[in-house]
Amino acid sequence: MKKESVLIIVVAVMASLLEIIDASIVNVALPSMMGNLGATLEDISMVITGYAIANAIVLPVSAWLGERIGRRTYFLGCILLFTGTSVACGLAPNLETLTIFRILQGLAGGALLPTSQTLIYEQFPKEKAGIAGAIFGMSVMIGPTLGPTMGGYLTDNFGWRSIFNINLPLGLIAFFIGAAVIFNRPKEEGQHQEKQELDIWGLTFLVLGIGCLQFVLERGEAEDWFASRMIVFNAIIAVVSLPLFVWWELRVKNPIINVRLFLKPLVSNGVMLMAMVGFFLYGVVFILPIFVGRTLHLDATQTGMLFIPGSLLTAAIMPFVGRQMFKGTNPKILIFIGLVSLEICLLLMTRLSPQSSERDVLNMMFVRGFGMAFLFVPINSSILSQFKGVEMGQVSGLLNLARQIGGSVGIALIGTLLTKNSHQNYLDLAGKVSLLNPQTQNAYYSSASGLGVKMSEGLGMATGSEAALRSLYGRIQNQVFMLSFTQLMFLMMLIFSLSFIPLYFLKFKEKTNKVVDAH
Repeated sequence: MKKESVLIIVVAVMASLLEIIDASIVNVALPSMMGNLGATLEDISMVITGYAIANAIVLPVSAWLGERIGRRTYFLGCILLFTGTSVACGLAPNLETLTIFRILQGLAGGALLPTSQTLIYEQFPKEKAGIAGAIFGMSVMIGPTLGPTMGGYLTDNFGWRSIFNINLPLGLIAFFIGAAVIFNRPKEEGQHQEKQELDIWGLTFLVLGIGCLQFVLERGEAEDWFASRMIVFNAIIAVVSLPLFVWWELRVKNPIINVRLFLKPLVSNGVMLMAMVGFFLYGVVFILPIFVGRTLHLDATQTGMLFIPGSLLTAAIMPFVGRQMFKGTNPKILIFIGLVSLEICLLLMTRLSPQSSERDVLNMMFVRGFGMAFLFVPINSSILSQFKGVEMGQVSGLLNLARQIGGSVGIALIGTLLTKNSHQNYLDLAGKVSLLNPQTQNAYYSSASGLGVKMSEGLGMATGSEAALRSLYGRIQNQVFMLSFTQLMFLMMLIFSLSFIPLYFLKFKEKTNKVVDAH
């Protein structure tokens, strides 16, 4: 491989890692940011929501913007904008300024992921698409793992502003290397004339539709869903704008997104499959820290460390999966292995309990890591290898958007059902806890006598009875959480099993290991 190609891959991996890590690195720093900026949790959450909405808007149009502006200018400009807005976030004096720069950071970051993916795939001939998928897949898998871990470490030791300022040296390195090796793709005949027209209505419908949909998914639980006028308003705009966008793109001469790509079973089923992968990936990343925090009492850094061994296993297996694709193994077989592994992972999660140890969680994460290695590489490589040029960039953007939307749906669903199920489970359990019940009597009086002196003296409680009541309440809350957690995992198993449907209908026009010009 040429030296220039190696450097392009390095820049693309760095850029994609910067974007993915920044999507999750802020989460663990929210309490520190709230105290420093004097903001409520609802207010500070817009720092995350704004980034996610901006990301979702840009992802599907990155290929179009790259062709219109010039891929070199667009990619390098987005790296500079991402780096500059990161520093601005680190220097932000108040919440309003931080939110504005965080949205701008999301707009720049949304362009980095699909463009980086396309750059990596273009450095390999089609028969080595699996290797390209392994390289990109490692950054996609490692990013969500490193984010919370790095965020916890940096916040604890250097303050929350350091999670943004650390992007400055990394962004400058990526920019200067990229400026030396990344150039525009050679123009196809007639392409120059086609790009002169701006599809302003298509862009408007897309921004409104994707932006409002992402807002509903991100803020729905916090705003009590359709009890909020804001959520209803955004939902209506999304429901109206997205069909209008499809209708408009089918009739306009130079569409922002070629929606006719969805008529190809390869694209439509691939997008659905990637959405299911995002549903699992981000859903587990959302619910598992809550579980280990409640049952194992781990802090943010310790929780992040639990994700690392499984992600390292993914990184170790991905090259093997890439070689299997190079040898001609049917990608559907590899994807099937990955889906079954993730179903087993969810099954193991249904068996977690308050008596589970870190080893039990790690074993489950190893199964997750094994399964993810068999999904990202075959899905991305087998689909993108069927396209070239602008279409490859558009399909890449659609796959990344599907993963993000699927993840947002997963987080929204889990957050909503966790609250709803917890409330119902508490009512069910609390109704059975009474001093008229012999088992409750035994638990109450044993706690009152055993904890009376220690709890009342240590916590300032007036009597041992109050200590016993609080002990019973804590035990009920733990049982409520475990019941809700187990119910959610069974539901996720059921929903994720639907991913076998698009896998069955996934058809390839030609063998993915056939050599063609990837440019």
